Order: sequence, then structure tokens, then C-alpha cells
Amino acid sequence: MTNSRRATLTDGQLTHDAHIQTVDIAQSVFEAGRNTELNFKDTYRYNIAGYRVAKLIGLTTVPMSVERAVEGKIAAVTWWVDDVQMDEKERMKTKSQGPDPVRTSKQIQIMRVWDELIQNRDRNQGNILWTHDWTMWLIDHTRAFRLNTNLLKPEQLARCDRGLLERLRAVTPESLAQAVGSSLTKPEQEALLARRDKIVKHYDERIARLGEPVVLFTL
Repeated sequence: MTNSRRATLTDGQLTHDAHIQTVDIAQSVFEAGRNTELNFKDTYRYNIAGYRVAKLIGLTTVPMSVERAVEGKIAAVTWWVDDVQMDEKERMKTKSQGPDPVRTSKQIQIMRVWDELIQNRDRNQGNILWTHDWTMWLIDHTRAFRLNTNLLKPEQLARCDRGLLERLRAVTPESLAQAVGSSLTKPEQEALLARRDKIVKHYDERIARLGEPVVLFTL
């Protein structure tokens, strides 16, 4: 839909594919069927921001994405995920949980936390990939990082990885700004931090009510 491309990169020793996106759309009002979104953005820089934020909080299943000039246009060049066995649509169709259903469930919980943090508006089933070792990879974040500070689906935030929660708690305005650089504006950074605060509060309240063993896990 955004005219992205797949390219093969090589330095003469290592050869690997990459996903190139140059989309950079901003609209005051965006109509999509029955849904209307104000201050709509669909931009390559959010893929770069997604990788940088994921790295900051220790999430290793968002592919590396860097800013490069491609044929005169600034683009996000993103590492192509190898060894994919299926996307989420196919997994749901086959009702497969993999060899370790508990691990699969934990990864889904982590995805829900991540999508609330970055306020991802486009987590369709094609943007969730499962490799043959049953690791979930989260791709295509060009419609994330909205300025709304409310959580979209807090009722889905049942459990959280213990280490992820602590790393979220440790993020500061300074560490976030240093991590994302120019890939996020100051208002986008402030909105992310506000959502982080609500996510942490949400889990703290659940822990106080239900206890750590019910709420927290280690992947």
C-alpha cells in the first residue's frame, strides 16, 4: 500500500535482504471506512523509532531499522526477517500454539504491552511473524507513535514480563531522547512517556490486587 520495496544488500562478504520504506504522509483528518483519525501520520521514521525504543527497553524482536538515503529519498531500511514459517493470520487459522503454548502466550502479552507503549494503530495479523523456532517478530510500525496518551485496550494487559516492566520503569526523558534522536518529535516522546506511566501504574495496581505470581512472568 505504501510502495515499499525489498532489496538485497551486500558488502562483498555478507548478503542479506532489507525492507525499504519511504512513506511520509501527514493528514489533519484521515478517513478509513467508518473510522476517522485526526492528526494522521504514516511515516518511515516510525520504523526507525520503533527499533530504537525496542532496543532501549530490551525488546529484541523488532527488526533493526536505520535511516538511509535511497535513490535520493530518505528511507527506513529494515532488516528482513528470515526463517518465517507463518504470520499471525495463518497461526489463528490453524489454531496453532507451537510446541510451547506458554511461551507463545507470553510473547503475545509482551506484544500487547509494546503496542500500547507506542500506540500502534496498525497491528494487523500480517505484521506479526512467527519464525520456525516459534519466536514472534513485530514489524511495520509506520502508523504508531500517536499523540494520544490514553491506553487503547488496557483490559488486554493481563500479564507482563518482569524484566520488561522494570526496564519500562527505568526509562527517563533523557534516556528516551538520546535513544530515539530525530526519529520522534518532542511531543511524540512526551506522549510515549505518558503512556509508559499508565502502563506501569496499571501493572502496579494489578500486582497489589492479585500478587506478583499472577501478574508477572519471565520469558
